Amino acid sequence: MIIENAGIKGIVNDLAYLDEVTTKLGFVRWQWEYTRATYDLKIEEKSDGEDYFLRFNARAIEGKLESPYAVLQLGDAYIGRATFPHGLDYESPIPEPVLRVSRRKLSELQSLLSHSEGV
Repeated sequence: MIIENAGIKGIVNDLAYLDEVTTKLGFVRWQWEYTRATYDLKIEEKSDGEDYFLRFNARAIEGKLESPYAVLQLGDAYIGRATFPHGLDYESPIPEPVLRVSRRKLSELQSLLSHSEGV
């Protein structure tokens, strides 16, 4: 499920600062290659015993991800339920407590990155 109006799409920042901010917020940069990266935040929902992942992609618009000075632009934020062994189900309904956590984290991310956008 794509999170509409997440407020992060199009934000531009350098890799070093993006990694610093996302790490503070609990995101992990899992998948990456020279021109794009995927950041994930695991959210555990106790009521249904399921794990959900809030995710967003970033694309290099200057440089490559091997350099902390690479400049990245953020894409859409989306969320899915973890499936065994290594997948995400983007069609399952997302519980409201998980959506609240997701919106709060995205708001914090937007606020931190927007203050230094284009660095």
